[in-house]
Amino acid sequence: MHPFMRQINIISRCATMYRDKALSDTGLAGCHTPYILALYRIPGCTQEELARDLNVNKSSVARQLAVLEERGFIRREPSPEDRRSLLVFPTEKALSLQPRIRQVLHEWNAYLTQELTAQEQEILSGLICRVADRAERYVKGGDAPCGLSDNT
Repeated sequence: MHPFMRQINIISRCATMYRDKALSDTGLAGCHTPYILALYRIPGCTQEELARDLNVNKSSVARQLAVLEERGFIRREPSPEDRRSLLVFPTEKALSLQPRIRQVLHEWNAYLTQELTAQEQEILSGLICRVADRAERYVKGGDAPCGLSDNT
């Protein structure tokens, strides 16, 4: 089997570079868009919830949020239920960029799939979703990859 993870990593790195360039005048880096997009979906979530949603470790979330807060894209406030937890919200600055960010993402996806037929696009989308779902099941403790078990 072709090592498809290498290609997925290439696509991901190139996508980040594309977003860097396309959003360069906003102060938003390409690596920050997943955080902003998650906050559009779940404003007021905790940093831990954000880490879980993005499948990244909590220290990465804390570092990226510090940059986003410094640049005025998010605000953090203590949770009324648990003062140790911080709730994260997109600011007006971030919300005003939502149409542009979505357009940049749409343009990148259109560029990548331009040479595929509609049927090939559907097949690719379905397969990528299945692989991503399986990866998330593993991270969330559902499955072990071939040859690995909890005893390994």
